[in-house]
Amino acid sequence: MSNYVEEKKRNSYDRDVNVVATEDEEYIMYPEIRQAAERRLVRKLDFRLLPTIVIIFIMNYIDRVAITSARLKGLESDLGLTNLQYYTVVAILYVSYCPAQIPSNMLLNYVTRPTFYIGTCVVLWGLTSALTGVTRNFAGIVACRVFIGLPEAAFYPGAMYLLSRWYTRKELAFRSAILYSGLLLSNAFGSLIAAGILGNMQGKLGIAAWRWLFYIEGAITIFVGFQAMWLLPDYPNNTRWLTPAERRLAQARLAEDVGEADQDSAEASAFEGFKMAIKDPKVPVFMLMCCSQLLGLSFVNFFPTLTSTLGYSTTVTLLMSAPPWIFASICTLIGAWHADKTGELFFHQTAWWWVVMVGYIISLSTMATPGRYFSLFLMTTGYCGFTLTLVWVANAIPRPPAKRSVAMGLVNGFGNLGNVMGSYIWNANWSPQYHQSMIIALCALILASFLSLVIRWMLVRENNRMEREEMDLMHGPERQRIEEAAKLEGITFEEAIKRRKGFRYLH
Repeated sequence: MSNYVEEKKRNSYDRDVNVVATEDEEYIMYPEIRQAAERRLVRKLDFRLLPTIVIIFIMNYIDRVAITSARLKGLESDLGLTNLQYYTVVAILYVSYCPAQIPSNMLLNYVTRPTFYIGTCVVLWGLTSALTGVTRNFAGIVACRVFIGLPEAAFYPGAMYLLSRWYTRKELAFRSAILYSGLLLSNAFGSLIAAGILGNMQGKLGIAAWRWLFYIEGAITIFVGFQAMWLLPDYPNNTRWLTPAERRLAQARLAEDVGEADQDSAEASAFEGFKMAIKDPKVPVFMLMCCSQLLGLSFVNFFPTLTSTLGYSTTVTLLMSAPPWIFASICTLIGAWHADKTGELFFHQTAWWWVVMVGYIISLSTMATPGRYFSLFLMTTGYCGFTLTLVWVANAIPRPPAKRSVAMGLVNGFGNLGNVMGSYIWNANWSPQYHQSMIIALCALILASFLSLVIRWMLVRENNRMEREEMDLMHGPERQRIEEAAKLEGITFEEAIKRRKGFRYLH
């Protein structure tokens, strides 16, 4: 029997575990075994999946915003860029990054090995980032920025979708926060790395320091991309470094979480998923909310520039840019952990935007260095709220996966248009106060808060509707069947009703 079981295990690696069930797979589902097995499965994912995507995300944002650090060390003058051309270089990345996220996520849902898809994209954007260092004019750097946006588009919404294929709704917020803390830490470590390179590599081998910045960071990203191809998991039904029993358990967890299997019907296509997402009224509201939110948080692309208004040298400015992002990373993890515990998302997302508004008001009120620097700490916490945006999308649109993947791509893709607009509102002519910029960002966050409230109202209304429908079933023949089932199970009618209570949206 042992040989038979082992043979079944080997044959089932590339097959759906719902089809093949060995004795070990049945054994792991026993109540007395399952709880410990589930903890081991989640721990295995946490120690392998999360560190890998955090490192990738760190490199993702370091490569994307390296241009803001390079600006402090002569990039504009070496390439002969005007202010308007520099803003265009910053914004042009999103011209390819935003629309590419939608087809990328549509494709990802049908790629059987997302490890190779995501890993290849990481290698490609690392290569493009390194090539930015050889550019000689405006046209060259614009071309690099356009092509770096295409492979980068696959990562964040793709990584969030991959997390939603492994973790339950009550586990997703904290894991997503760990992922997004990679972005926040990338702003901190990116500044520290940039300070070291820009401060020590000027003129080495006759190459400007800002060019070394792109060469070194691009090379690191390429290495990380190749490692990701074997470190990341695929899907619960075909990940090679899980046993068949663990794969079956992973699928069962997600099916129980929302009352149906996390898989598409045989007829579902990527285009069907797109149509389902567009027809859901929650999706366009999420899209507008994300766009307004990122416009309000667009200071991120100019953070070293804002820190430089404090009046210190380039190296000190980059070093001072790090602590606010470390603070934001800590706040993100605490906030998301509490969101998982409570199952509440609206206030855990929106309240952080209100903290940013306070930061803007302080900066509008004073140019004193202590107050201005303190306001930068408050401003960075806005990304604690953004961490939960795609978590909320995944919770509000849990099934089918084809619809969920497209919805996440639409929301993040359209939302990043806020970064495109934001690239032009932090105008150098408004420095060092940037009052006009902050007023625009403040108004954008007010609009985002209103749209977030609209989404909460929509989900509460849906929950109330489902509650009424379930209560309607508690009368007549249906009530009699439940009472008889309760007697057979030896439980009260109220306990039977509680077991029967179905899926509810988190809001």
